Amino acid sequence: MTNTKKQIINAVTIMGLLGSAFFIIYGIKMQIFTSQTALEQFMKSAGVFAPSLFVTFQPVQVVIPVLPGGIGCLAGVIIFGPVKGFIYNYIGICIGSVMAFILAKNYGSGFVRSVFNEKTYQKYESWLQKGSNFDKWFALAILSPVAPDDYLCYLAGLTEMRVKKFTLIILTCKPIGIAAYSFGINLIYTSLLALFH
Repeated sequence: MTNTKKQIINAVTIMGLLGSAFFIIYGIKMQIFTSQTALEQFMKSAGVFAPSLFVTFQPVQVVIPVLPGGIGCLAGVIIFGPVKGFIYNYIGICIGSVMAFILAKNYGSGFVRSVFNEKTYQKYESWLQKGSNFDKWFALAILSPVAPDDYLCYLAGLTEMRVKKFTLIILTCKPIGIAAYSFGINLIYTSLLALFH
């Protein structure tokens, strides 16, 4: 990779992180990351820009994993309906996954360790020793709705896997996990609403 390309990637990364930081500060202040109702109201108030804002929200919760991803998946289905909600979840989460991979690829294990606690890193560090088998294990994990996808995307960035292959795995395997997670949470949510009302 040439120095110019590295500088462009670094500049885009910094701008993305600054934009994300601003959005997170605003989101925390407005409680959109911790309150389902606040997130719904925020999206509805955006009118025609709601889908764009939602697709922006999802990568943030992937790249900065302290945010509860379940809130975004559930909100997508509730606000936009099952089909559009799934599509917006899929687009946003895939973008965030690729961003996490590129960040890890460019900044290494030290950066990944700073994003996650040491216990999590140690738990999955052995995956890095799988060599060419990592790709298969990674694809299987991404298919699952309960795997720590966000972390595994960062971990994949520490391997020899190329962006093209990573993106292909994410685009083809993510839909199953997102659908199961989104509709599973929505089923639980609607069942609880029916139970208490």
